[in-house]
Amino acid sequence: MWIKLVTACAVLGAGTAAAQAPLSAIDWLSDSVASPPQSETSLPPVDPLAAPEVITVSPLGAPSFDAVGLLPPSVTGFPADFWGASQRGELARLIAQPYSGLPAAARDLLHTVLLAELTPPQDDGQDGQLFLARLDKLLEYGAIEQAQALLERAGPVDPALFRRWFDVSLLTGREDRACAAMRANPGIAPTFPARIFCLARGGDWNAAALSLETGKALGFITEEEDALLIRFLDPVFADEEPPLPRPTRPSPLVFRMFEAIGQPLATTALPVAFAHADLRPVTGWKAQIEAAERLARRGAIPANRLLGVYSARSPAASGALWDRVAAVQKLDVALLTGDGAETGAALEPAWQAMRAAGLAPVFARIYGERLSLLELPPDAAELAAHVGLLSSDYERIAVRNAETLPFLSALATGQPLPEPKTPLQGAVVAGFADGAPDDMIGLLLAENRQGEVLFHALSLLASAATGEASDLARGLAALRLLGLEDTARRTALEILVLGAQE
Repeated sequence: MWIKLVTACAVLGAGTAAAQAPLSAIDWLSDSVASPPQSETSLPPVDPLAAPEVITVSPLGAPSFDAVGLLPPSVTGFPADFWGASQRGELARLIAQPYSGLPAAARDLLHTVLLAELTPPQDDGQDGQLFLARLDKLLEYGAIEQAQALLERAGPVDPALFRRWFDVSLLTGREDRACAAMRANPGIAPTFPARIFCLARGGDWNAAALSLETGKALGFITEEEDALLIRFLDPVFADEEPPLPRPTRPSPLVFRMFEAIGQPLATTALPVAFAHADLRPVTGWKAQIEAAERLARRGAIPANRLLGVYSARSPAASGALWDRVAAVQKLDVALLTGDGAETGAALEPAWQAMRAAGLAPVFARIYGERLSLLELPPDAAELAAHVGLLSSDYERIAVRNAETLPFLSALATGQPLPEPKTPLQGAVVAGFADGAPDDMIGLLLAENRQGEVLFHALSLLASAATGEASDLARGLAALRLLGLEDTARRTALEILVLGAQE
């Protein structure tokens, strides 16, 4: 089987050198498979701006990649035909847009729609274009476990899908499983570096060395790859030679091989997806904390997973990171004792430390509801109420604090909003006023293009995070027109609570 795969790799890669053009904007993906000639059933590269040149035909009843999802309509609340009359290419373009600084609730909405099981648009675009755009946005956010589950639901048998699944497996420490799948699937032609890596991981060092020589002779291995692969295959050679220059943009395959030769690469300067490699038990605690914080900020791991990393041991040093961990641990212990005074004293330092690190929404998800169950000193009780309004239990907490936090409580419970006292409150009042949508959103809704309205709303809310009050009003209004009242409330609460405490 491997001989057939090597032959296929050589034929398909002739005249292209080892590196292939990236299939998407995720330019850190490994060149782990050789791209076969395009066929009617192959997933196309994600190029959402390019109009389809031909009309593709699929057999009736054939499964659609673009229909694959993990969350059914009964879970997401989206109707199955949510994409409506939109074009796949336009949706893929909108998904690929940057949504930097989204409030946590709006970011979670984006993750939900990326994982949703929805009927594909009924246009002439090639199947898979929208699926790849969704996958690549998840990878961009570092949500590789969710991406892996989505890939496995689809079946990573197409080269474009397998390439992503192979890299996710490398970053989560499941490379042996990926290599076994590569060996078992004759339709996936590995590039020489990927083949050599997998042969070595399987213990066939002689075949790996032979493949290295063959790849060099055929021109499929660059000088940089050759230097790395030689060290990967021969630990003695690696010990005797000077360290290799550290790549600035390594792929997961290069990242794992550098780790294997004793030159592990720090993940802090790499795309956030690489942070998952630092969550393994073999990594030092500081690196685990930094990785968990990066991923939690992006919503790529649950909040309680960050707490688990924080709680692994006691800080043995001082500094911003260690002081933050110590503050959270102190609050956690106080909550376990149930002592209101002790908890109140520990709350402010922990909250301020987590806010400064951009982790306030994560902190609220861990502690918001628990804090609301204790009798705290007055100042701490007011802070705990603000924290609780950022938790999933925000409505109950709002009812309890209606007198002290009238505007926030009215917003959280869906009551008429009081007279605004700040520009941000004014924008929220405008966003929750019942009125006609603006022209663009009205046109999209009239044309049954709800998905585009959602992405337009997310773009407006990302802009609002930089202080654009008018965009906040329009973004909230668009969410409400889509029936996403809960997301609109939670988004507005986060912006008001964090903005009010600057």
